[in-house]
Amino acid sequence: MKKIINDPKTVVAESLRGLAAAHADVLRVEDDPAIVVRVDAPVAGKVAVISGGGSGHEPLHGGFVGQGMLAAAVPGAVFTSPTPDAVEAAVKATTGDAGALLIVKNYTGDVLNFETAGELAAAEGLDVRSVVIDDDVAVKDSTYTAGRRGVGGTVLLEKITGAAAERGDALDAVEALARKVIGQVRSIGVALTAPTVPHAGEPSFDLADDEIEFGIGIHGEPGIERTAVVTADELVARMVEAIVTDLPFGEGDKVLLFTNSMGGTPLVELYLAHGIAERLLAERGIVVERRLVGPYITSLEMQGMSLTLLRLDDELTELWDAPVNTPALRWGV
Repeated sequence: MKKIINDPKTVVAESLRGLAAAHADVLRVEDDPAIVVRVDAPVAGKVAVISGGGSGHEPLHGGFVGQGMLAAAVPGAVFTSPTPDAVEAAVKATTGDAGALLIVKNYTGDVLNFETAGELAAAEGLDVRSVVIDDDVAVKDSTYTAGRRGVGGTVLLEKITGAAAERGDALDAVEALARKVIGQVRSIGVALTAPTVPHAGEPSFDLADDEIEFGIGIHGEPGIERTAVVTADELVARMVEAIVTDLPFGEGDKVLLFTNSMGGTPLVELYLAHGIAERLLAERGIVVERRLVGPYITSLEMQGMSLTLLRLDDELTELWDAPVNTPALRWGV
């Protein structure tokens, strides 16, 4: 294993110190338990949107803390859910009378720990709601979940709900908006190589040089099947088909297309794939109105990609376009 680290046991803590040093204008990091908090939190009169999960998916979630997005992020160890006390600390650090919305990816540990933290915070008089995102169309159940996994749609959900909170929407409205987004977003991923978790020291699974894993999860969970390497045209066509037929998306739909690197895929390949996806959607009469391309929800150094489609309307488009100032997403400010 070759990684730029000191000790596998301190990777997350040292990375968080670097995040804080690089983006002190936007966020701060608190220790014991570790949380990433918007620098001006709590913001009076505004809902706190909070998310989190295992580390190793950067910039998710800490990279999305700041104006117009998350009030706080709760990082666990690599590929490990954060503990309830850490989630509760994030709630207490950011939540005022307007309440908080917890965005939870559908992994068993995340769901249980965020649910426990929400109950603890509620017992202290805070109005805390939670939503669970499950946008992966690949599998119904997996190594980490009961039901579909939460993957790339999480980024879009955090941006849109964060924008609604920033403009002053009440908690009921932010929660309803979150459920709307969850109902209209779908994703699928593929892997060319496996990630290597620092404390494990070896790849999470084996893939032959001529194989890909179709429908992979963001922790390296198995997908639908292993297939031979195919051309980019063939691969993206299969990914688009899986997403479009699931919701389903249809002719005349306006969408946001998110083409995501799993960490090790270079942009020259990612843009190539994005261009193919745009063409295939246009052929179906699906209108791509907004786009995001890059490594925004990763799996350490895994080579691979995911595609996410969100059906847009005027409200969702306006909230996507709203100003955001975080380490990983920044426009309009």
